Amino acid sequence: MAKADSTRALPRMQKMYEERIRAAMTEEFGYKNVMQVPKIDKIVINMGVGEATQDKKKVEVAAAEMALIAGQKPVIAKAKKSVAQFKLREGMPIGCKVTLRRERMYEFLDRLITIALPRVRDFRGVNPKSFDGRGNYAMGLKEQLVFPEISYDKVDKMRGMDIIITTTANSDDEARALLRAFGMPFIGEADARNAAAAKAA
Repeated sequence: MAKADSTRALPRMQKMYEERIRAAMTEEFGYKNVMQVPKIDKIVINMGVGEATQDKKKVEVAAAEMALIAGQKPVIAKAKKSVAQFKLREGMPIGCKVTLRRERMYEFLDRLITIALPRVRDFRGVNPKSFDGRGNYAMGLKEQLVFPEISYDKVDKMRGMDIIITTTANSDDEARALLRAFGMPFIGEADARNAAAAKAA
């Protein structure tokens, strides 16, 4: 059996957390030991496909796009009950979902923050209040084309997605500080960074 490659470099965001963010969070919040320092536990990406009620192949297309975006094969979400007015039957595919952990999670976070979000039209930052009270953050993207893995010529329609970032933080303030340290461009802070960069140039 082949051994795992122990020389493989850590994802940039994971290295950043271990070398800088963990120490900065400890200093800011006064944690007594390293186990108390919040970290990102997982990232879940959901994509609903409403038109799948007319054409189930639409879910397959969406799943293929999500696999490119996430770097991992998604699972197909199915309707849990029938709803006649929406022509929805129990067990019918209605979307896809992927849960990222460890290296793939950090790699996706890096691409989301440094590549995808800056490509959002008229981007001014993400909502700093979209936390759930338990240190988890939710955001939505209106189209898959902000990810460079998706080719404009091969897209049959624009599809949005919901992204849930689950952290081990005990409060929203700690989770916000954690994501900010990774470079998450919250509204207001993103404008301030852009202004500072323009001034420096």
